Amino acid sequence: MHDSSHRAYWRANLALIARCLGLWFLASFGGGIVFRDALDAFTVLGVPAGFWFAQQGAIWVFLAVLAYYGWASHRLDQKFDVDDD
Repeated sequence: MHDSSHRAYWRANLALIARCLGLWFLASFGGGIVFRDALDAFTVLGVPAGFWFAQQGAIWVFLAVLAYYGWASHRLDQKFDVDDD
């Protein structure tokens, strides 16, 4: 891999990581703390949505972010021809 291609790959990889961390931060801090009162206007499985999101929802979002990262990083590896397939 050439130096410019190597830099482009890592720039794209770091951008992907930043997006995933941003989503995770919004879900955990935003949904569990900042927007909790607004979410409490709704219910999920009989409990206030803010409480549910702080206890369970952020975990589900985190798992979805992990799945997305695995899928997206594999596509990125294929794009830059550094995959192990």
